Formats: sequence, C-alpha cells, structure tokens
Amino acid sequence: MGVVTISAAYGAAGAEVAPAVARRLGLPFHDRAIPAQVAGRLGVPVEEAEANDETVVRGLWRLVASLGTMPDPVGGVLPASALPDARTYREQTERVLAEIASGNGGVVLGRAGAMVLRDRPDVLHVRLDGPRDRRFQAAVARSGRPPEEVRREMEMNDRSREAYVRHFYRCDPASPRHYHLVVDGTALPVETVVDLVVTAARARGIGAS
Repeated sequence: MGVVTISAAYGAAGAEVAPAVARRLGLPFHDRAIPAQVAGRLGVPVEEAEANDETVVRGLWRLVASLGTMPDPVGGVLPASALPDARTYREQTERVLAEIASGNGGVVLGRAGAMVLRDRPDVLHVRLDGPRDRRFQAAVARSGRPPEEVRREMEMNDRSREAYVRHFYRCDPASPRHYHLVVDGTALPVETVVDLVVTAARARGIGAS
C-alpha cells in the first residue's frame, strides 16, 4: 500500500495535513505509535522515548543543551556521553519505519522519514514549509497562545529538527532534493494541501484500493 513521509516545518500545518492524508488514502497514521514501539523494544517508559523523538521540542536539542554543549547547526557532533543513547533511539526508529514500509504502509510525520526510506520506490516524500514569518503567524493563529511563547517554541523546534537530521544523516532537511513534493503550507488552505499530497500519492500507486 506504500508510505507517505511528511516533513513539516513548525507552523506549516503538518499536524493537520498528515492525519487527513492518511484518512483519505485509507492508510494508518503513524505518529505517537512510533515512540511507543521504540520504548517497548528498548524497555524504557514511553515518555523517555518521546523525549528522544526528533519531532518533540524537548528532544535532542534540549538533551544536548542540558549537557552544556550545543550541536553545530551545520553538522557538528554530539558529546560522546549523549551519542550512544541518541544513536540507539535513532536506530530503533529506523527499524520501525522499515517495518511500516514493508508491511501495511502508512503516513509518517517527521522521524526523518525521507532520509530513512529514501531508496524505496513505494514511498512519496513530502515537505511542508513556508516563510518564517508566515509560519509564525499561522502557529499563533492555530494555537491561540501568546506570540512570544510560540516564537520560542518555533525557534527551538526548528533548530532541534535541523540538528537531528544534519547530525545523523548529514543533510539539510529543508532541501527540496529529498522530496517528491514541496508545498508552502502557509500559502494554501489545509484542504488544498491534503488534495495535492493525496493526488501525488495516488500517482505513485500509494493508498488503499
């Protein structure tokens, strides 16, 4: 049935688009189930797996910050004391993604899915992005939280995701060369973005018949 991976910058509507695409395609939506599976395999609480998940703001970036060393945003290395744990979570996440792709398929939000599954022909890789100011405005409108709180979270989120992908996969997660479809999630209604992704997925033979 295939897989759709969706990489979404903060404020680009990834949380709204991904589950809607899954429903339209008749595929499972894999989000919180992934850290739960990783936790089960590693024998740790789900909360710990979620804290090490690349889509959670309190993930890799804050882990490294707590150790007093920040990863270079263009691909620096993590302190040796943090590396084994981070690698273990990453390796288990990669195994789960490979099993999803080899099994019933689904829609995956985040988890560097485009890098992990880049060599598979039965996958559509999608990037949702947009100008920083419009992403910020969209996030404020959707959350209803104070703008400064949203701004801090967006900065942390953008840096943590970029650091994760640059460190483990040595590439820029925003580069269009990793994706079949790149959409400005701040310029179009969510329903339109969903339509575009579903059309592209169907064109690659992905989805329930």
